[in-house]
Amino acid sequence: MTILLYCINQQGEEIMPCTTILVGKKATYDGSTFMARNEDSGSGSFIEKKFIVVNPQDQPRTYQSVISKVTIELPDDPMRYTAMPNALPNEGIWGEAGINAVNVAMTETETITTNPRVMGADPLVPEGIGEEDFLTIVLPYIHSAREGVLRLGSLLEKFGTYEMNGIGFQDVDEIWWMETIGGHHWIAKRVPDDHYVVMPNQQGIDDFDLEDAFGDKKNHLCSEDLISFIRDNHLDLSMTEGSHLDVRAAFGSRDDSDHTYNTPRAWIMLRYLNPSMPWDSSDPAYGPESDSLPWSLVPERRITVEDVKYVLSSHFQGTEFDPYGKKFARPGERGIYRPIGINRNNFIHLTQLRPYVPAEIMGIEWISMGSNTFNAFAPFYNNITKTPAYLANTGAEVSTDNFYWSNRLIGALADAHYAMCTSHIERYQNAVAYAGQKFLKETDQAYITEKPEDVHSFLEEANQRMADDLQKKTGDVLSKVLYEASMQMKNGFARSDA
Repeated sequence: MTILLYCINQQGEEIMPCTTILVGKKATYDGSTFMARNEDSGSGSFIEKKFIVVNPQDQPRTYQSVISKVTIELPDDPMRYTAMPNALPNEGIWGEAGINAVNVAMTETETITTNPRVMGADPLVPEGIGEEDFLTIVLPYIHSAREGVLRLGSLLEKFGTYEMNGIGFQDVDEIWWMETIGGHHWIAKRVPDDHYVVMPNQQGIDDFDLEDAFGDKKNHLCSEDLISFIRDNHLDLSMTEGSHLDVRAAFGSRDDSDHTYNTPRAWIMLRYLNPSMPWDSSDPAYGPESDSLPWSLVPERRITVEDVKYVLSSHFQGTEFDPYGKKFARPGERGIYRPIGINRNNFIHLTQLRPYVPAEIMGIEWISMGSNTFNAFAPFYNNITKTPAYLANTGAEVSTDNFYWSNRLIGALADAHYAMCTSHIERYQNAVAYAGQKFLKETDQAYITEKPEDVHSFLEEANQRMADDLQKKTGDVLSKVLYEASMQMKNGFARSDA
């Protein structure tokens, strides 16, 4: 049953599986909070995406979902916010990730799993709200990460949801991770400042302090009736009594499919960020199919933007499970687990909220599109009223005039000729990363020095320069992988071949 829960929602729609990493401010290289997620299309599909700004005059006051048809009256005072919606509107908005005008960020959703006991106790609601809707009805109205949890929680309790999801909320001080439970219930946990969290498509939170959730609410929040919901439906499977709930046992799944689709993704991220743990010993504490992988850990060193890009592009490099690998290959093991960097990645979106610069330039959105193994990560300021056309003009027609389609082409060509193209891809990724860090350093300094009156125009012009450079570098690597693919065509023939 749970296999269907993370692939199909109550409307029979295929859900987009994703991977998430959250990093507290004492675990990042610069004291920022990090929140990043891949959005992936469902199996056998590819969803065109774009990067936009929704200005207050464009935000609906009466919202209607395309999937569930639910209608919601929204407040009349929305803030400006960025979003990563579907380029084609036929299935709704699917805003997915962004930052609002007061530097509060949201990412939604990580489709997660549950079990039949939860589904029987609080069934999903076909006419409720879900991933299509969450960003649009929450992000423009919240002033802190905690407030985001509480607003979405109240909407879930009122309207219900047709799918199980994990949602992230972030401000410059805190990150909160929220998980829906059945049709109307929810829990949320604050990410410890010196920890990072990894999330594949399953119930992630491991330990939940009910005493705190119903007391000080310092690090835990939940539905008001969660204790009675657990008690009345016999969901607590702990062998001993106490205030700490084993969330995965109570609300999560433990299916065979988790061990090929979900747990290996958490394992490879933890392995990269805590490499000194005995991952490869004769009796390792955790393996790729472990059900007890920790929700959060203190990293062995501070985490960078480059680390986030690397783990969210992982295809099990350095292990026997790498679908492209030769060095560690073993018969029957190559490609047996679902990689994070997959053919149907739509984008990576990282929100970085920086405490050491003025609030006007605090928020940065690092964006890549297409298959993460072959794409590059570029930064853009969020305090703007429009985004560069190269990232905003995605349509149904394949075109090298936009970032999404260019990267889809690069990935399809480079994958088929991995050995020939990998050096071109690595140089492209490094060149964009170098340019991105230089761009931020120079733009930050120029803003502080010049103190422009029109902040939006200043940052829009800066973003355009970044986009122009990104387009040039992306076009260059496309031409290189096209050449390599063309040279490997089966109908190639020279006079010397005769």
